Amino acid sequence: MSSPANSLGGTAYDVLRAEILAGHLAPGQKLRPSALRGQYDLGLTPIREALMRLTSEGLATFTERRGATVRAATLDEFRELMDTRRDVETICLSRAIARGDDAWEADILRAHHLLTRARLPGTDDDPQTATDWETAHRQFHFALVSACGSTWHLDFWNTLADHSERYRRLRLREVQSSLPDVEEMNAQHENIMKAVIDRDPARACNLMSDHLAGTERFVVNLFENRTMGDPA
Repeated sequence: MSSPANSLGGTAYDVLRAEILAGHLAPGQKLRPSALRGQYDLGLTPIREALMRLTSEGLATFTERRGATVRAATLDEFRELMDTRRDVETICLSRAIARGDDAWEADILRAHHLLTRARLPGTDDDPQTATDWETAHRQFHFALVSACGSTWHLDFWNTLADHSERYRRLRLREVQSSLPDVEEMNAQHENIMKAVIDRDPARACNLMSDHLAGTERFVVNLFENRTMGDPA
């Protein structure tokens, strides 16, 4: 069940965006303003404005026949998304390692510390813990690339991270039951951090590519066993 708007906070856009990224508004789900108003206690005009913005960002789609829907999740899109994410991540990470200063290193260390303290959800019905972990995870990955020196690259990185999050949430729901998977994920984060702090771009980029490939393999396997929404 989706969280009420007053627990999510923020504008209609903030609420609906968070619900889409978390998977509470599922891929392919119709976004009827009247239904969203009752579900989240939001005004119709803010909802319509939010849907226009989400459509422009690619998180929702709109057709005259179906109206607004959550962007469908497909295997082909996911593979293309991850290929692009690896390319952009490599560029941003290499530039950040070349340009980053001591304050940047401190931000990485802090973000990694907070990520290691974030709990993974113990059950599927624990959305707040999942959101808290995802926030810490996103902040760690952003800290790594934040010194790349290009606003355009970081904007594109954030867009790709948004779309990746919809798929990665599937792994987060499943990984809770496997301690070895959790330990491996934590080790990958630590190894990436060490390579970045050591200013070793080749090793850092290789480790990051392996890290992203692991998520890709996991989600691809899930695709084989579930339907994630019809193409919009």
